[in-house]
Amino acid sequence: MGKFSFDCLSAAPFLQTAGSNFNALYITICRLRKYGGAGAVSLSRRSPVASWLCAMLYCFGSYILADVLLGDSPIDYFSNNANVLLASAVWYLMFYCPLNLFYKCVSFLPVKLIFVGMKEVVRVRKIAIGIHHAHHHYHHGWVIMVLIGWVKGSGVALMSNVEQLLRGVWKPETNEILQMSFPTKASLYGAILFTLQQSHWLPISKANLIFFFTLFMATCKIIMTATHSHGSPFAPLESFTSNFLFGNPNGDHDDHSDHHHHHDDHHDASHSGAKSKEDLNEGTRKRKVKKAE
Repeated sequence: MGKFSFDCLSAAPFLQTAGSNFNALYITICRLRKYGGAGAVSLSRRSPVASWLCAMLYCFGSYILADVLLGDSPIDYFSNNANVLLASAVWYLMFYCPLNLFYKCVSFLPVKLIFVGMKEVVRVRKIAIGIHHAHHHYHHGWVIMVLIGWVKGSGVALMSNVEQLLRGVWKPETNEILQMSFPTKASLYGAILFTLQQSHWLPISKANLIFFFTLFMATCKIIMTATHSHGSPFAPLESFTSNFLFGNPNGDHDDHSDHHHHHDDHHDASHSGAKSKEDLNEGTRKRKVKKAE
């Protein structure tokens, strides 16, 4: 097990290549084309350069963001000509293949499920490599290790607003931090687990942690894709934990304030009604007195 763990870390360049290759095949296809919708297709016809830059950002976004956070050059990864050429070839086939044959083939559900499983395998290893890389720079920086691991696992989603700007779209309400998807949440939780393991606070070997977390991620993502589910397996635990640690989002205080406000309104309305009744009685009495006179 120890040797396997060492081999996983020593194979970082190979895993990075595999990750970028898969991102070119899956992230560019399923996110840039599917989630970009007709706008992404229109952009590829109107401005191929902007479309290509969006594709490269999707393919290498996690590496770019991690390099920026660690103070490295964000364009170093583009020196790998093989990966850039592969991503460019996939981008071209994605948007310019006759009759959309390439997109239709890779969007076929059985093929897509294979890609989904492969993506989660690569994602977990990228998280582990990111933690290992950050540990070399900051041995006791737990927050930094978690942040780099999280970025390595979900950097593409975290940079989605930058990609939107390249397409001429601005949707701040779609910020991934405000509305985390399952891969983003899972990458954060995974980064925490790998940081604890790296700091020897979690009594499990890195190889076993990689195996079990990969199994969990791949299984969940394949099931969610096959059933077209947008829910999260973390939802019940998050709901309980959130209510326990941070309170109800609606809040008892707000309910009390609303009740108090409603009571005040009711009191004011009753007081106003009583006052109006008194005024009416007073007016009637004056009229009777005047009539009597």
